[in-house]
Amino acid sequence: MRVENVHIESLGVVLPDWASAEQAVAEGRLDAEIQAANGLTGAHVAGDVPAMDLAVSAARIALDRSKIDPEDLGAHIHSAVHYQAPEGAYPPGYILRELGLGRLPALFLQQGCDGMLSALEVAIGKLTGAAEAGSVLLTTGENFSSPTMDRWRGFGQAYILGDGAAAALVSDEGGFAEVRSLNSGVLHELEKWHRGDGPLILREGAGSMSDMAERAQRFTDREMPLSETMEKLTLFDLEIIQRSLVDAGINASDLAMVVPINMDGRMIEYSIMMPLGLTMERCSWDFGRAVGHVGGADVFITLEHLVRTRAVSPGDHVLLVSQGPGWLCSAAVVTVTEVPHWAE
Repeated sequence: MRVENVHIESLGVVLPDWASAEQAVAEGRLDAEIQAANGLTGAHVAGDVPAMDLAVSAARIALDRSKIDPEDLGAHIHSAVHYQAPEGAYPPGYILRELGLGRLPALFLQQGCDGMLSALEVAIGKLTGAAEAGSVLLTTGENFSSPTMDRWRGFGQAYILGDGAAAALVSDEGGFAEVRSLNSGVLHELEKWHRGDGPLILREGAGSMSDMAERAQRFTDREMPLSETMEKLTLFDLEIIQRSLVDAGINASDLAMVVPINMDGRMIEYSIMMPLGLTMERCSWDFGRAVGHVGGADVFITLEHLVRTRAVSPGDHVLLVSQGPGWLCSAAVVTVTEVPHWAE
């Protein structure tokens, strides 16, 4: 969809202490051959800091950087991949209370690693539709330091799981970047890739994310060769990306930077950059390879880094791309319009 009068007003990011992949190899938690092949150099690790508290801290940074009066916020949208609180809890309620915000309408999205762009899509509707929200706070936070998760190998060979949080304030009045377009879709032919073939009713010991890599491998062994899966999702993702480029009125060659989720650089190069006719120099992977895959936060963590370090400038077009199990994909084009006061 073509988007008008929606702006990213501020961003906040929290990244805890860093752990190197090289050290993980030395400690036997990661295979040296895999680390050498995927090029990922490490991840941030939060220890005992809850994911929701990371999200609260990121939101405070975004609010401190913003010109928006917190009392004027129109809505809050929180998204997450991994554990946030005991089952039955409502994360947005906790976050709003900790921030001392008013009784805002709030949503909790479970869109996997596509969460923040999915939240942006909902926020666009809040800003441009009947809600007339004016401004929307987006948050996400992840802590994969869990006995049920293996951050170094648990998501397969293409990812190292990272902890952290991101927050964004989007507004219909102005900001440092304008959202030009956003498109999303679900390639449901691949939903079983991550669901697996187990029962749909909850059983004891079932329902954990810890065996997702095993489920994906069973799908490859029994349902569809990995080469066919990758071809299908690549073509699907490129269709979403192309729609966003067209809706933004630009070509791939006009992009200053492509921001994908943090994963194996070969997957980014072969599935996104090469089909777009772009080299990896126009991709943010060199930064993201050391961050770890922080669920849906990846694209906003990287965008904040690019803006804060002035790696992108006013007039630059940036493509944000994220995916999630389902198979979900979202792509947004944003154009930097000014240098925010918090840039270095």
